[in-house]
Amino acid sequence: MIRVLLADDQTLVRAGFRTILEGEPDIRVVAEAADGREAVRLAGSERPDVVLMDVRMPHLDGLEATRRIAADPALDETRIVILTTFELDEYVYGALRAGASGFLLKDAEPAELIHCVRVVARGEALLAPSVTRRLIAEVAARTDPPQPPPEAATLTAREAEIADLIAAGLSNEEIAKRLGITHATAKTHAGRILGKLGLRDRAQLVVWAYESGRVRPGWLT
Repeated sequence: MIRVLLADDQTLVRAGFRTILEGEPDIRVVAEAADGREAVRLAGSERPDVVLMDVRMPHLDGLEATRRIAADPALDETRIVILTTFELDEYVYGALRAGASGFLLKDAEPAELIHCVRVVARGEALLAPSVTRRLIAEVAARTDPPQPPPEAATLTAREAEIADLIAAGLSNEEIAKRLGITHATAKTHAGRILGKLGLRDRAQLVVWAYESGRVRPGWLT
């Protein structure tokens, strides 16, 4: 059962999401928060698998709430999806750095919401191409050249190859097909890579790879 925490200051938004999610046999909404401070508190007490987090909330905004939840060692297994609108695109990079695992537009179709929760709950990143493009543009705009991170030396040649493919947006299944390995092997490598690099999930790996200069726009064909 996937346990979900809804964090949004609009009661109708929370009610709509709850109705959609609780119609699924494998998803249960365990709590609702009307502000960021309450979201942090409820995440600590309920230990949800997924938090759907609005950005603009009173008392504590969604980015800071995300940062606090992601920094809590007791919530290592909790994944956070930022609820956003086109007007909030400037928050994409900051949210990923804060520990978000993906983004969902508030006007998404019910099937998209359900898919989002399931994908993130199993440890995958949910980064739409448009979000990835904005992330790349943000990193590319920096004037300082990226420095190779020291932790990259801990990866084997195969792990480094798979890390780059994950950062390029490939799923475990796509990586398996590309490299001629099994899905289980790709998944095992992905987990080992995240552990070595001290990263929460694949979204964090995307940020790490672009910031370190390991992956550049358009390299994968």
